[in-house]
Amino acid sequence: MTKLVIVESPSKSKTIEKYLGSDFKVVSSKGHIRDLATSGKGGLGIDVENEFTPTYKISKDKKEIVKELKKLAKKSDQVYLASDPDREGEAIAWHLAQELKLEDHDENRIVFNEITKSAVMAAFDAPRCVDADLVKSQETRRMVDRIIGFKLSKLLQSKIKSKSAGRVQSVALRLIVERESEIDAFVTEEYWSVQAHIAKGRNKFDAELKKIDGKKAKLVNAEEANALIARCNDKYIVSKIEKKIKKKQPKMPFITSTLQQEASTKLGFSAKKTMQVAQKLYEGIELESGTEGLISYMRTDSTRLSADFIGAALSYIEQEFGKEYQGNVRVKKDDKAQDAHEACRPTDVNRTPESIKSRLNNDQFKLYKLIYARTLASLMAPAKNDSLQVIIENNGCEFNANGSVQIFDGYLKVYGAYESSKDELLPKLEENEELTNVDLEGKQHFTEPPLRYSEARLIKEMEENGIGRPSTYASIIDTLQARSYVDLKKQTETGKTKVFFPTTQGVLTDSKLQEFFNTIINVKYTAEMEGALDKIADGELNNIEELQTFYDKFMPLVDKANEGMEKIEAEKTGELCPECGSDLVIRKGRYGDFIACGNYPECKHIKQEEADKIDEKCPNCDGKLVKKRGRFGEFFACENYPECKYIKSDKEKPEPTGVMCPDCGKELVKRKSRYGKFFIGCSGYPKCRHMEAVKVEDNAEKIEATEPIDIKEKADTKENEEA
Repeated sequence: MTKLVIVESPSKSKTIEKYLGSDFKVVSSKGHIRDLATSGKGGLGIDVENEFTPTYKISKDKKEIVKELKKLAKKSDQVYLASDPDREGEAIAWHLAQELKLEDHDENRIVFNEITKSAVMAAFDAPRCVDADLVKSQETRRMVDRIIGFKLSKLLQSKIKSKSAGRVQSVALRLIVERESEIDAFVTEEYWSVQAHIAKGRNKFDAELKKIDGKKAKLVNAEEANALIARCNDKYIVSKIEKKIKKKQPKMPFITSTLQQEASTKLGFSAKKTMQVAQKLYEGIELESGTEGLISYMRTDSTRLSADFIGAALSYIEQEFGKEYQGNVRVKKDDKAQDAHEACRPTDVNRTPESIKSRLNNDQFKLYKLIYARTLASLMAPAKNDSLQVIIENNGCEFNANGSVQIFDGYLKVYGAYESSKDELLPKLEENEELTNVDLEGKQHFTEPPLRYSEARLIKEMEENGIGRPSTYASIIDTLQARSYVDLKKQTETGKTKVFFPTTQGVLTDSKLQEFFNTIINVKYTAEMEGALDKIADGELNNIEELQTFYDKFMPLVDKANEGMEKIEAEKTGELCPECGSDLVIRKGRYGDFIACGNYPECKHIKQEEADKIDEKCPNCDGKLVKKRGRFGEFFACENYPECKYIKSDKEKPEPTGVMCPDCGKELVKRKSRYGKFFIGCSGYPKCRHMEAVKVEDNAEKIEATEPIDIKEKADTKENEEA
């Protein structure tokens, strides 16, 4: 082995190594290897008085990985850094270069947009140096986020018991709270419409009132609607017929935000799930020909497609559907886009979803099919409709009827499953024709408040306002829910779409941030910060000057809030602590409310409800076992914690399945995870990490192997070990 290649994800390693051959060894850093330390003034890991010099520390869980990488690097003639092609990936490459003592001027940075042999080989033919400006941009973003996160989180925790705040997270919360305020303040207004139900022979159609005496129709109550109906006589005249062909253009190929939005509305996927499934499609799926990446990089804000792909796709469209289905290449101009990568697209247009369906699980197939259809449709001809607009007049009242018949399906040939197109038929009509069989009906309506944000709508709003970046949308939404600032739930019992409701704590958090930090925590400032980061990446701004400007603006606000923000005291229960006599209070914990001594940390008493105690003693200290609530559910532990740290184990012995592991040949066993769910794992763990899902039927808990689980994305790698 003479050449070492370091990628981010382990699942890419084998595929890329296969492409490169025996002279290369491909290994993974498993993401970032180090981060800002929590040392120094305020625990920031940043010397703000010395040009914001950062102190980096190897992450605890990456020490062994870095140690191994250093060994491999010493044995290698050349080290290549092939982390992901974005700002974070560039930073990972730089951190690796620093730890492995690589030269700054070395052309060792490899970037590819898709994991296919041609793309990987082309990337190795054109290595470059690590982009220092891109690294400065990421470093600036990380330092700003650290300063805001540490300072605001500490402030909010001490004052109002909120868990955290962040540069982008808090602005997303602002949008949700602001929308809820608009809904609360909304005053419903009544309005009426009038429809003409018209029959001509056996044909029936409707026309809607649009104008009254040449002005837009506006009826506010039943009296006005009834007066208009009474005004109309029996003579309805077809005054104008306008025929034209309307073209319906296909949508652009997917960027991250539109992929998340469309997967949400069409497939019911959360943003997090969409990115997890897309990550696997990008990194590679085992096909008959070997492991292949099925889509290009999914973290992108560009609708651009490569010339090679466009050429192949247009040829495919002509071959499969005919030349008339070929469309024009369009690119959306967006000043906010970094345009670092192509749109998210299939890596091979000839690899249709149906041809590889047997190799994908259900979610992977659904998402790949959507990406494939959207990309192909974007290069196809528009759909064409024969459109007919008819204006019918009666005593100064103008009614409109519209008809539409599809005459060419165009891009809907492949995207019709995701976009409906329904014909609206009108009977044959002539100008100046009199219609006699007409019945008018008034309908009452009420104005509706703005819609709450669904995941798709929130992502769209963030994108349009320049808040966050493609790689951060899913994590922002996840954080807001994890901090209990918002609930994502159905608006009604019969509703299908889940929307965001701010919690009481979320509203309080937003209120205090707006009271003291409204010049920082707002849409405009956050968007401007994203723009500044882009300019740093392009070498147009000095990152130290930008950090200083931000810090000089932010810190006086923190000082003012520390002095002026009212501290919310914990609610007293009326009981006294049996250990020190102080008041017992209700506190908020990571896993719900609990009752504890108000004299914490001097007294650490936590009240245990009688119902939470069991008639069982701790084998270590003779204390009682009590029910506790943790990240992964309820468990029983000694009441004398932290002096005694005994936890009752409920682990079950793995159950043999009689089925051999397809990876190593050892027997598969059924285990129970920390989440209480069963799964199939290899008895050779941890050397073999093969996993499969199980289907539990009734109490028999029948084992039925389904598709393998992607350990990185879907399972905690410690589950086998703990079970």
